[in-house]
Amino acid sequence: NILLCDKPQGLIVHEDEGESVDTLINRVQHYLYDKGEYRPDEEASFAPALCNRIDRNTGGIVIVAKNAPSLRLLNDCIKNRQLHKFYLCLVKGCPSPRTATLTHYHIKDQQQNRALVYDSPRPGARTMVTHYRVLETRGGYSLVEVELKAGRTHQIRAHLAYMGWPLVGDGKYADNRKERALGFTHQALYSYKLIFDFQEDCLLSYLNGQVFQVKDVWFARDGIPAALTE
Repeated sequence: NILLCDKPQGLIVHEDEGESVDTLINRVQHYLYDKGEYRPDEEASFAPALCNRIDRNTGGIVIVAKNAPSLRLLNDCIKNRQLHKFYLCLVKGCPSPRTATLTHYHIKDQQQNRALVYDSPRPGARTMVTHYRVLETRGGYSLVEVELKAGRTHQIRAHLAYMGWPLVGDGKYADNRKERALGFTHQALYSYKLIFDFQEDCLLSYLNGQVFQVKDVWFARDGIPAALTE
């Protein structure tokens, strides 16, 4: 019914103005075609579809629906927050307290393709809620797990930067020149864990309570990379 992909950083999920061939959805459809699970030449054949998206330079889990009933269910699941998505990130600084839920207001600047964060409501702003938990702190850097309660454009990057804890390697919301010289060419952000939490019996109930996790996140293999703290 579904496929979970560990998208590498640098790969786009759907085609855009700069890339129309090497995309995650094209890779997925090619893979399923080779397995005999996708038959585009058949009339009314369902085309495998992505249920969530992550930015080109963010890596991690993307959910693919392999049939129409699964796509409808997963879209409802995400809309009704019956899917818990967790991210790992490396940040500059030491978030305090070590665990908290942040609530602020978000506006996307279309021209600059960046998020603006505000303390109070204003016209056009949408509420964003970010829960974080510090896993490790060393040498002025922290490894943080984040759960999104309401997903917005660049939410984690913009929200943590607004709090004074920008992501390592993120050149849009901070100065990343030091980290780029150490090999952090993308923001240290990874969608690394999913937990399904369907509230009613359905086609995908067998997934309920299961945890799917990427074990090898490049910037967290041994905790905070020594290159940052040396």
